[in-house]
Amino acid sequence: MNREPLLHVPADEADSTAQFVAWVRGAAPYVHAFRGKTFVIGFGGEVAAGARAQSLAYDCNLLAALGIRLVLVHGARPQIDVELARRSLEPRYHHGLRVTDAEALECVKAAMAVTRLEIEAQLSQGLPNTPMAGSYIRVTGGNFITARPVGVLDGVDYQYTGAVRKIIAEEIKADLDQQNVVLISPLGVSPAGEIFNLSMEEVAEAVAVALRAEKLIYLCDAPGLLDPDGKLIDSVTADEAERMLRAGEGLTEDLDLYLPCAVRAVRRGVGRVHLIDHDKDGGLLLEFFTHAGVGTVVSRDPLFRLREATVEDVGDLIALISPMEQDGTLVRRGRELLEQEIERFTVVEHDGVLVGCAALYPFSDDRAAELACLAVAPEYRRAGLGDQLLKRIEQRARRHHLERLFVLTTRTAHWFRERGFSEIGPDALPRQKRELYNYQRRSKVFVKAL
Repeated sequence: MNREPLLHVPADEADSTAQFVAWVRGAAPYVHAFRGKTFVIGFGGEVAAGARAQSLAYDCNLLAALGIRLVLVHGARPQIDVELARRSLEPRYHHGLRVTDAEALECVKAAMAVTRLEIEAQLSQGLPNTPMAGSYIRVTGGNFITARPVGVLDGVDYQYTGAVRKIIAEEIKADLDQQNVVLISPLGVSPAGEIFNLSMEEVAEAVAVALRAEKLIYLCDAPGLLDPDGKLIDSVTADEAERMLRAGEGLTEDLDLYLPCAVRAVRRGVGRVHLIDHDKDGGLLLEFFTHAGVGTVVSRDPLFRLREATVEDVGDLIALISPMEQDGTLVRRGRELLEQEIERFTVVEHDGVLVGCAALYPFSDDRAAELACLAVAPEYRRAGLGDQLLKRIEQRARRHHLERLFVLTTRTAHWFRERGFSEIGPDALPRQKRELYNYQRRSKVFVKAL
């Protein structure tokens, strides 16, 4: 008897549901990786007062709920300028740094206090039908920063403009241990009790370094760093970023301030620095819980890392190659077989997440080897990881004194041709492999001399 389904799900809704499920599953490795880690987020006063302030509060709430230890460092430059104008005072800058005299310092203190209260209010919401429903974030702060005066530079006396002398990291960690979100205003006090106006970006840098933070994030006025064609650069090393600074081309006002801090931070022990567009709704979530991200990552070393696989990688390998096994691109391999053959695999990680693999099967009697299970996650197939894996496998084969590398493929013949492989017949395979050749699958065979 035929029966109508109780619920009809429209095709577009079904697609949306599938995408949501795939996104949540794809985000799971990052949720596990970031739980208990410290993130320092620096943002200017224009973010605190802008249209995205509410969304930022929602996203910080979610990060905290996922077990991430959050330190927020806010600026207040536009608010200070408004307060100066209200008192008929002119803002003064030299080389992008505010000159803070006694009258300006009063404006700084007033603007910082109001901005901080507004941020605390946004983080304290818990209304129904909002992303913060039922939540309660404890926001704390304190006299965590000891400061010193900048002094006189280029004949300009900066007066109450200061620089960070010391971060009291133990007190911040104690608050984070209590599952509090720490909110820091860029003000510092000298041992003599003087108050100094500090720059947000330098405070965020100093706090991240003192805490050995996993990530330092700057919300800025650009999508990130752009190449000469205007395309987003998803990652750079500290050395590459420094070269961009020396060239001085294509940097916005924020990037010119934040990039030097980013370079110093990763060289002093911060895991990664992320430059994210402050106008990108959900930018923090997209950057940290999707493979591709949305900003630029600055790291001390390249984000991609090739290494030999271990048995702990088996679960991640299965997740990587399963879609390609299902569509017939790869031959199916069970968990038990992967565990037995794991030493044959080379893997590539991106920011700690496994995104590519390849395996080497030697046939020593024939002085040949098979390149098998070459796979790269779809999001990274334009990053050149296939070439890096191929090069690593070739190096391994040469160390075994092998002379030929062959591969069987049904979908990527052109890719191997472009990399020096020539097509041969199955009869030219090593005897052991020839006996196992699947004539129903009809894989093409390619070989390359080493």
